Amino acid sequence: MNPLSRLLRRDRPARLPTEGDLSDPGQRRRAFWAYQFMDHAILRHLWSNFDQIAPGVYRSNQPGHWRLKRYRDMGIRTVLYLRASSEKWAFHFERESLEALGMTMISAPLHSRSAPTREAVQSLIAAFRTIDRPFLMHCKSGADRAGLASAIYLMVMLGKDVQAARRMLSPRYIHLRFTKTGVLDMMLDWYEARNAEGPIGFEDWIAHEYDAAALQAAFDAGRR
Repeated sequence: MNPLSRLLRRDRPARLPTEGDLSDPGQRRRAFWAYQFMDHAILRHLWSNFDQIAPGVYRSNQPGHWRLKRYRDMGIRTVLYLRASSEKWAFHFERESLEALGMTMISAPLHSRSAPTREAVQSLIAAFRTIDRPFLMHCKSGADRAGLASAIYLMVMLGKDVQAARRMLSPRYIHLRFTKTGVLDMMLDWYEARNAEGPIGFEDWIAHEYDAAALQAAFDAGRR
């Protein structure tokens, strides 16, 4: 078996470092190449999906070290990390870069292929209220989780309507509604329909009426 085949074996992630331990050279090398090919970081060297959605607020896919350095030189000092820390090698390599660059990471994980929980959305909004600006928010590709987070920022922090927020989830960012990530669009659909019955702020809707399980069930039924 050649080295690349060994790298891409399905059981390889189980051999990657855990809890941020990249000190062993062999583990670090395996983690690095898994990050490049299995997490598709190699594609993100040339494609950033970067955009400014409001003054001092940016979105993108997951940046590598040199792009983070460029963002720091733009004045960005804080990164809102929307991926799960369980996606270990992506999380640990970025945390390592941010520490080296004197930047701060705030974690507010979301799901892209299932309905976000009430708690996850509320944690995200809480992060928006306390985070230092300018800041960058990102997920893996900058298409789905970053899109939903951007939509929520526009509605909650800037008072934009759902139509303006919906533009954050669009093919312009490589978000594809017909895939499983369409559950995020359906979330906005449900909020828009409820708001049409009687005005309610997005944050209040999340706190008092939003039902992630019901949303997921309706979405799954529509796909069958």
